[in-house]
Amino acid sequence: MYDYFQCQQRDILCVDLKSFFASVSCILNDLDPLKVKLAVVADTKRQGSVVLAFIPELKKMGIKTGSRLFEIPQRTDIYITNPKMRTYMKLSNEISKIALNYLPHEDFRQYSIDEFFMDITESFHLFANTPKEFAELLQEKIFDSIGIKNTIGIGSNMFLSKVAMDIETKKTNNAIAEWRYEDVPCKLWKIDNLTDMWGINKRTAQKLNKRGIFIVGQLAQYPYEYLKRDFGLIGIELHLHANGIDESLIRKPHKIKNKGLGKSQTLMRDYELHELKTVLSEQVEDVFYRSRKKGVGSMSRIRTQKKENSTVLCLLAYHVLLKIKNTF
Repeated sequence: MYDYFQCQQRDILCVDLKSFFASVSCILNDLDPLKVKLAVVADTKRQGSVVLAFIPELKKMGIKTGSRLFEIPQRTDIYITNPKMRTYMKLSNEISKIALNYLPHEDFRQYSIDEFFMDITESFHLFANTPKEFAELLQEKIFDSIGIKNTIGIGSNMFLSKVAMDIETKKTNNAIAEWRYEDVPCKLWKIDNLTDMWGINKRTAQKLNKRGIFIVGQLAQYPYEYLKRDFGLIGIELHLHANGIDESLIRKPHKIKNKGLGKSQTLMRDYELHELKTVLSEQVEDVFYRSRKKGVGSMSRIRTQKKENSTVLCLLAYHVLLKIKNTF
């Protein structure tokens, strides 16, 4: 068990704008996000178009992000709309400006278009008596100004505020939850689905499962040296997070270097295998073009000035991927 008195004691908010794209689309169409069913799809004219966002009520009908338009029931009480990215960005910026009225810019970090962190340690007392009271004030201000519902997690560090928001705000009446170090054993360690913890994806969860780790409490007590040996730097972070520790500061954002290049593409219909060759060829060509442009993926022992070699490598990769595809 760690001595939490040695860890940073901050007042961090993690603010999430609920169903942001879908809620904004409701507002643009004079609809109440709390009362209607609406889905945002990439292109309303294509039945194979992907669902980008939706009002939670549609989840009860089996709709999820990535579903197709033709999977949405054709009912008069369900609204379908195209995305309005410029408007989403504009309103996201307006909400950020509201938050910045309460603290200096260096204590604010935009995490995504619909989520941000605030370090209110030095500023909440100017507007409220407690961090929770400040969260209620901010929540009300955003809703009154923009009309968007939001959930807020409060924690002693960024990690705890994020997990509090992800896990507990769904169960509270005011969509606000607060997790402190003393809550780690009774709240964080009780999470029985590893992927519910910020920073653990399905692949990492599967690797942990193979080591007999199924809940966060088990991860917290798993030998540190084994996690470091098997997962490297990620293992160290997993150990610290499972114990509720996060030393990162909003004022000192850390940049993660992109270690690889990839390309994904959503197909508007089911493709035959022979059609996939064209798609695969285009994706390989795009990845190789970007890798050459960035100068990554090369080996120092290869020294050549011939442009044809780039094409040859691209073709080799294409045929290898085809071979892999044909094994399925």
